[in-house]
Amino acid sequence: MARRAVTGGATPAAERGARALPDAQILKRIAALRPALSPAEARVAEAVLAAPAWVLENTLSAVAARARVSEPTVIRFCRSLGLDGYQTFRLRLARSLGSGGAFLHRDISRGDSAADLAAKIFERAARTLRDVSGQLAPGRLEAAISLLAAARRIEFYGLGSSGIVAADARHKFFRLGLQAAAYSDAHVHGMAATMLAPGDVAVAISSTGRTIDLIASVELAREAGADVIAIAPPGSPLAQRCSLPLEIAVDEDTDVYTPMTTRLAQLTLIDVLSIGVALRLGPELAARLERARDSLRGKRLNEAE
Repeated sequence: MARRAVTGGATPAAERGARALPDAQILKRIAALRPALSPAEARVAEAVLAAPAWVLENTLSAVAARARVSEPTVIRFCRSLGLDGYQTFRLRLARSLGSGGAFLHRDISRGDSAADLAAKIFERAARTLRDVSGQLAPGRLEAAISLLAAARRIEFYGLGSSGIVAADARHKFFRLGLQAAAYSDAHVHGMAATMLAPGDVAVAISSTGRTIDLIASVELAREAGADVIAIAPPGSPLAQRCSLPLEIAVDEDTDVYTPMTTRLAQLTLIDVLSIGVALRLGPELAARLERARDSLRGKRLNEAE
C-alpha cells in the first residue's frame, strides 16, 4: 500500500483518532504502534520512547539525527500517529509530560475513597499487563528462554526497584535448580560481571534503560563473553548494548515517581521466562521440585493446627 506523501495531511480517520486520544496517552500509542511502523519510523518511535523530555526540547533536525533518519521520516512518523506534523506532535507530547496523569495513575483523584483507589489501581495494572503482552516479540522470548535454559550460570542485575525484581528472579530460577544470583549494588554487579564467561547469561533489568552503572556492568559482562538479556524500554541505551533485548514500554514517568506498573510488567515477564525454562527442563525438573517441596513440609503448620 502506498505511503501518504510527506507534504500531504493525515487522513480524516487518523485525525479523528488523534483528536479522540487523550494527550496523556501519546507515549502509550507510540509503543503500541511501533511494531506496525516502517523500520525508519520505528527508529523515531524508539528515540521518543527512550527520551521524551529530550525530544520535547529539540528541533526536528535534532530528532532526525538522533534516530538516524531523514527529517521527512520524522514527519511521516508524526502523521502515522494521526497528527499533521512535528509541531503538533511536540504540543501533544508537552501536554502529556506536563499532566499529572503522565506520572501517576491518571484516573485517580484526591477525593477517591480507599475502595475507589483500589479499583482504579488494579484496573491500571491489568491494562498495563495486557499492553505489555502485546509488545513482546515471540522470537526474542523463545531465544531468551533458550539462552537461560542452557546457561551455566545466570546473574540478574538491577538497581532500586529493579533490584527487587532481580532478587525475585533469582529466587524463581534458584528454585528450578539453576545456578542463579542477583545483585542490586552497582559495585558488586560490576565486579561479578567481570567474572562471567562464555555460556553464562546476565539479565539486566531497568525501568528507564539509562542507568549508567547498569550499562557499565552490561558492557563488562559482554566483554567477558557472556550473553546479556535486557528487560528495558525500547531503544534505550541499555537495550541497545545488550545481546538480546526484551523491550517493554510502560506509560509511566520513572524519573519522578517510583515505578509501579512498570515493576509489575517486569515481574510478569520474569514469570514468563522462568516458566518457559521450567518447561524446557522437563521431567528432570519435576524430581527437583518434589525434593524442594519435601524440605518445606516440616516448616509449615498443618491445616488443623
